Amino acid sequence: MAGKPDSGTQGSAGQRAPRAAGQAQGRAAGSQRLIAGAMVHAQIADDIGRRIVQGEFPEGSILPNEAQWGENFGVSRTAVREAIKMLMAKGLLSSRPKIGSRVEQRENWNLFDRDVLGWYAESPHRADYLRSVQEFRHIIEPEAAALAAARRNDDQMREISQACADMGTAASLALRSKADMRFHVAILRAAGNDLLLPLGVLISSALENLFVHVTREANDLRHAQDMHEDIEKQIRLQKPEAARKAVKRLLGNTDLFVQKGKPSG
Repeated sequence: MAGKPDSGTQGSAGQRAPRAAGQAQGRAAGSQRLIAGAMVHAQIADDIGRRIVQGEFPEGSILPNEAQWGENFGVSRTAVREAIKMLMAKGLLSSRPKIGSRVEQRENWNLFDRDVLGWYAESPHRADYLRSVQEFRHIIEPEAAALAAARRNDDQMREISQACADMGTAASLALRSKADMRFHVAILRAAGNDLLLPLGVLISSALENLFVHVTREANDLRHAQDMHEDIEKQIRLQKPEAARKAVKRLLGNTDLFVQKGKPSG
């Protein structure tokens, strides 16, 4: 990820701190809720993280302190502290002595983190997020499929083929979506480049969130299945250029459906 902001940026954030902190504290106090049960710190992190990504706490703003969050959520300061640590690990927050927890610049956020991706998908900027995901897939997936066609072994091919078959026979949209994610991630694995493996988290999470927020029609699914089967066929026949073109056709079709709100995977 990108490096931390320079001292000038930090200085301006420090100057904004009193006003930003007051605004953030007001928002926190206005939305009091109690959190209970297991993994309290994870629930707190989910709540605060979602609000950061959705823009309620802008970049550079200072969050309420631990005591204020504890009162807001009805939890201990220890639970809040652990939640803040989780969000720091995701790149959303940094901590400064005598300043508190500050929202990091967006370029420092870990966009390969499944939670951060999920919060993006639920944010008011979801349309921009989906377009970014599709652009990213255009850059990565056609070449990954070409590499998979050239390098895949029998076990990897069985994994790809099984996922494709499971898509076609799935009894529900949820099951089909899971098989669809397995299909794309299996191709990344078969490409034989370790640097592609972490991208599976991004692609699978992006697809998962797409499917949650849109509806699907039977004709759309059949057409999408045909295109997935063509990708599977070209990889099985070890035809890199044909596999590359097959993925490009699928992504082009998905682009149209994203614009309509009905992506096809």
